[in-house]
Amino acid sequence: MTGLFCFRCGPKSVAFGDLCPDCGLPLSFTKTGALEGKGPGIWRFSSFLPEARPLSLGEGNTPLIPSLRLGEELGVDLWFKLEGANPTGSFKDRGAAVMVAVLREKGGKALADDSSGNAGASLAAYCARAGIPSLIFVPAYASGPKVNQIKAYGARLVPVSGPRQAATQALLETISKDPQIHYASHNHSPYFLAGLRTLAYELFLDLSEKSPDHLVVPLGGGGLFLGLFYGFSELLALQKLSKMPKIHIVQPEACAPIVKAFLSGKAEPDEVVPSETVAEGTRIPKPARGAEVLWALGRCQGKALTVSEEEIIQAQGELAQKEGVYVEPTSALALAGLKRLASAGEIKEGERVVLPLTGSGLKAGGGRC
Repeated sequence: MTGLFCFRCGPKSVAFGDLCPDCGLPLSFTKTGALEGKGPGIWRFSSFLPEARPLSLGEGNTPLIPSLRLGEELGVDLWFKLEGANPTGSFKDRGAAVMVAVLREKGGKALADDSSGNAGASLAAYCARAGIPSLIFVPAYASGPKVNQIKAYGARLVPVSGPRQAATQALLETISKDPQIHYASHNHSPYFLAGLRTLAYELFLDLSEKSPDHLVVPLGGGGLFLGLFYGFSELLALQKLSKMPKIHIVQPEACAPIVKAFLSGKAEPDEVVPSETVAEGTRIPKPARGAEVLWALGRCQGKALTVSEEEIIQAQGELAQKEGVYVEPTSALALAGLKRLASAGEIKEGERVVLPLTGSGLKAGGGRC
């Protein structure tokens, strides 16, 4: 199968949209390719990606480094994928590069998104690169460094007071009045998700064409988890892998709709009322791809768990002080979750674990370690 599909309804043909015309869920993209391609950054995997002229700031090819202390303490073969080394400082660059490239091909005149910061910064950067105006709606609580970064790329920035979904509503009201503005949603776009799949291909090559036993990822909208799931699923279908890695997701106790649904055995998450959390990138009360995440978790035998604010801050400090890796608090969810999984015996001694560290600590304003 090549092209757009709904995990629930199957293949779909949609000219310029992100949602399934039958059930309204976000669409995904698949294309079977080869790992031997050439090109800058993630575009060396262009045979897996939608047809588009490459748009690149050098995203991808991020370092994969072994743990020197924390892995030994936990009894696992631990590796860190440093996604903060991407051009705007987060893994979102993989998705934005592909999404903006495709929308440029489709004639997008101006692109808009709502974001707590990282996705907005990525969209603004790649729109600047492509010469396309961008409009970014952010929650008023978004961190200063991310807001300043969005402004620096020349995007029109609109802070919105209230909960996270208030920024989404303000965006929808604005674009309903201007048909020239396209909603380039990082949470809905199948092309953004296609770019995130490149992380799986890179890890496979980084690890000498082998799969890790486990990955532990923070989850807000679900794109990173699903990108890894679909990427490794394609490698499995190509018989590059002998088994699917277990991909576990971690949310803060302050906002955990996916974990709540997973533990209750539900196929879809209910909207939750979020509390304050240092992991601002995960503060999404009802992820648009929540049902898809829960479906995929069952297929990769992943676990879903929560961690406290204290655990997140402690993990952020340990990464900096024991490994020399400074990440934003959202990234630290992965280590906090790994510690719980190892303690519960869900990850065995000596198993290989990869933590994608999603964003640089320089984006969070500092001061938490």
